[in-house]
Amino acid sequence: MPKKKFKQHNLAFIGAGYVGLVSGTALSEIGHNVILVDNNKDKIDKLKKGGIPIYEPGLSELVKKNTKAGRLSFTTSLKDAVKKSDAIFIAVNTPPLPSGKADLSFVAGAAREIAEAADGYKVVVDKSTVPVQTGERVADTIKQYNSRKIDFDVVSNPEFLREGSAIQDFLEPDRIVVGVENKRAEKIMREIYSPISAPFIVTDVKSAELIKHASNSFLAMKISFANALARICTLSGANIDQVTHGMGMDFRINNHFLNSGIGYGGSCFPKDVSAFITIADELGYDFGLLKEVEKINQQARELFLLKIEQALWVTKGKTIAVWGLAFKPNTDDMRNAPSVPILEQLHADGAKIQAYDPEANETAKAELGKKVEYKDNMYDTLKGADALVIVTDWDEFKEPKWDKVSSLLKNPIIIDGRNMFDPKTMEKLGFVYHSIGRG
Repeated sequence: MPKKKFKQHNLAFIGAGYVGLVSGTALSEIGHNVILVDNNKDKIDKLKKGGIPIYEPGLSELVKKNTKAGRLSFTTSLKDAVKKSDAIFIAVNTPPLPSGKADLSFVAGAAREIAEAADGYKVVVDKSTVPVQTGERVADTIKQYNSRKIDFDVVSNPEFLREGSAIQDFLEPDRIVVGVENKRAEKIMREIYSPISAPFIVTDVKSAELIKHASNSFLAMKISFANALARICTLSGANIDQVTHGMGMDFRINNHFLNSGIGYGGSCFPKDVSAFITIADELGYDFGLLKEVEKINQQARELFLLKIEQALWVTKGKTIAVWGLAFKPNTDDMRNAPSVPILEQLHADGAKIQAYDPEANETAKAELGKKVEYKDNMYDTLKGADALVIVTDWDEFKEPKWDKVSSLLKNPIIIDGRNMFDPKTMEKLGFVYHSIGRG
């Protein structure tokens, strides 16, 4: 991307996971000096050698490019990174607790270490997805452990990265949201993002924290609404594709996130919806709407399992080919992937599962283990299979050799959880084709 003239900053990212690695690399790409910190020595050693711990299109090339250019480096020493940086981004994991609340122990730990290491004014940026009012707690923690009484500002700067297109999302975003409490912090954040052309939204810290949870929960609600509609279409004989197309043509609605299927997954939507429900509960509001969103999402998977069982009558002893394991295409992420509960249940019911994913075969093994036989390509899954089940809509699956598919399957049965193909076309090709909400 073209570089604008701007003030270069020294930045540290605490946490070299998905958000930290992508965001830090992208900021080095636009010209800043970035240090990525992680307490996982194996991960840092791998990054230093040019390896990438996650799959994200375009990320590996940018890491190598900016490491070679000297703008991107990696360390396990948080203290050294803090001392060398003007702004420190907290990008640690905030996993859900059994209660649904976000586990903020890593955020609290990072805030304490920043306070103990800082030797001059610092901007401390919450990049992790955190509940509203976390900024206050981070500020209190820094004050508590900042024995030298170093001046600092706490900023909320939520990320809006979609796995599979995260680099583009960072460098060409819809908006940049920054929550600040004074003009000094705002000025520095504007300088950091100045090479990126996008609306720059300045709010107070609490509003910025809420924007992330509100955005993801609203998108999850659209997905669940589409899945509820799909159920009505199935019961009435209507076609979900035609219904959502007609809805999406209304500019107030648009067609994004109106695809019916087996529900949302990944590291963000399930965690953020659950956390937002808990946040609302703690503030004294029963967010019943989001509770129903979660319920519909769970039902989407259960209904897909029922569709498989109805198509095969008995799944015990059957061999099922599966295309796709990751929660969405263009990622190897298996966190909250719909494939996991679906395939675990099929295995428990006595089915043999032969699966392939272009990127997630290895990460899936950590979730599904030996319950699945992992194949090297989409066609190997079909050999001797009683049916094909489509779970993830990778581009690789969109134009298969149908004669080969038909010849390898024992029965020409396809259960499509992503509505990838036209039912009439599939019928003409000789397949018994089952999809979601299309009659």
